[in-house]
Parts: sequence; C-alpha cells; structure tokens
Amino acid sequence: MSDNERIAVVGAGAFGTALAAVITLTGKSQVTLVGRNAALMADLRADRMHDTALPGIDLPDSLQFSAEPDAISSAGIVLFAMPSQAQADAARHYGPYLAQDAVVVTCAKGIDKVSGDLLTDMLERELPRHAIAVLSGPGFASDIAKGLPTAMAIAAADMAVAERLAQAISGPTFRLYASSDRVGVQLGGALKNVLAIACGIVEGCGIGDSARAALISRGLAEMSRFVSAKGGKAETVRGLSGLGDLVLTATSHQSRNLRFGIALGHGETADPSHGELVEGAYAASIAARLARGLGVDMPITEAVSAIIDGKLDIPTAIEQLMTRPITTE
Repeated sequence: MSDNERIAVVGAGAFGTALAAVITLTGKSQVTLVGRNAALMADLRADRMHDTALPGIDLPDSLQFSAEPDAISSAGIVLFAMPSQAQADAARHYGPYLAQDAVVVTCAKGIDKVSGDLLTDMLERELPRHAIAVLSGPGFASDIAKGLPTAMAIAAADMAVAERLAQAISGPTFRLYASSDRVGVQLGGALKNVLAIACGIVEGCGIGDSARAALISRGLAEMSRFVSAKGGKAETVRGLSGLGDLVLTATSHQSRNLRFGIALGHGETADPSHGELVEGAYAASIAARLARGLGVDMPITEAVSAIIDGKLDIPTAIEQLMTRPITTE
C-alpha cells in the first residue's frame, strides 16, 4: 500500500457513501463507490448528492461511481459497507473481481446470522486468499460525510496491515486507530447495538437516566466477558469500538438501535425487518445463543433478545435484572 492507492467502497448506503466521500477528501487515493443499483449510481454521478441517505451533503467531484463489479479490480483496499447479513453474499458476488493482493475491510457491526461467526471469520472462508480487516467505532454517517471530527478503530490480524490501512484511510477529520484485536473490535461494534436497544427501552419506559447509566456500565462488563471468552482482549471494548461506540449509540437519537428500543419501551411492535436497519435486533439473539454455549453470563443481552422475540415483557425483564443475586463489581 502507498499513496495514490486505489480504494473501492462497496455499498452505496449512508455509511458506505460517507466513507467514500471522506476518504476521497484526503486526496491520497482514487476512490470508487460501487453499488448494485445502476440507476442510483448514475444519479449519484450526475447530481453529486445522495438525497435518500445523506440529504443536503455534497459529494466530492473526484469521487467515482460504478454499478459494475469489475470496478473493484484495480483497488488495493476494498471496503465492504453493506449490512452484516449481506456481507456473505457480497463476498461471493464481488470476490471474483478482487485484485490478487487486495485487502478487504468489513465495515458492518454485526455477527453472521447463518453461521454465528464473526464477519472476519466468515469472509476469510469466502475469500481465503485475501487479508481481512474490520473498521468499527463511534461514527454516524452524516457526521463523517459532513467532515465533523470522527475517530474509529481498524483491526487486522497483522498489526502492520492495520497500521497501513489506518494511514491510507485517515484524513484531517477522520482518524483511525490501528489494532490487532479483530475479535474485540468486532464484538464491541456488534454488542453495543444490543445495549443501545436496552437503553432505548429504558428511555421509552421513562425509568430514568440512572437506569441508563447502569445499563451502559453493566453492559460494558458483559461485553468484556464475552470478548475474553471469544479469544479477544477485554481492554479493547473499553476503547473506541466498545465504550466509545456504546456511549454514542446509547445516548443519541441518530441511533437506529436506540430509536428501536424507545419504540419497544413505548409498547410498539417494532419489526427490525422493515424500514430502518436495526443491526442490534439481529445481534441480540445470535450473541445470546453464543454466550450460552460459552457459559458466559450476559443477562442484559438475554433480556433484549427475549423482549424482541416476544418471549418476555419489559416489566418482567426489568424485575428480573433488578432482583438478580447481589455480586461484587
């Protein structure tokens, strides 16, 4: 990797478009945003604005757009910015067009629903000849696209690869911190969505900010236990992808997961398969199942999963959490 690196961002939703825009503005790379909707890509090329995903935000003149999968063939870095449950299909669709030495970076915050695997593990099976990295942390698409200061984490199995990716993608308003803990970075990103739903339920029920603070702190403890059991570093979730992302999504109404939880707290029947993507709704049941298999105690995650599945009502969930045996910090 070097300056003038060609970078492709696959996935023309809000986050993918924002990443493509902010990387383009660094001036270090030729960037192409790739999507499957040919009409959308033509509109983006002509209008330089994604009214649906990022209304009112102008896209850089030098950003390129394509609906052709072979547009990624000359890229040394390819970012997969589609939802977590679409990453396996994307790997199969775009894999044949990847350059031989291309590094693939998953930018989704979830766990593969079919296999229960981390996205890097799933992508390594689908794309065995490519290094797989993960980008995660506290960053809303609109903030990134507007050039507001944002810091996130990027992790690869080889720390040297993570550091080179951080150098290639970072710019004046978008700073990446390198890590070799792909497990911790991914699980921090996935599980904070579950906890944001829990905080939304608290807000929707009107049971107070003290309860939200308790959920954030005890939820972080759950995340640390789970990351350790999966072979990651507990301290990773006290950084950007974990605590940083949790604070953002548990307190800001820009968060789809928080709004989903608020709807549940209001007694609404909220279906995560319709309307806005709610990654945490899928991650809750997967994480709860994996935690049980590993013997990891995750009562908040279990409660969120049961509420979403309709197996537990919110008052009972709150009572069960508050009457658990008293333990030490």
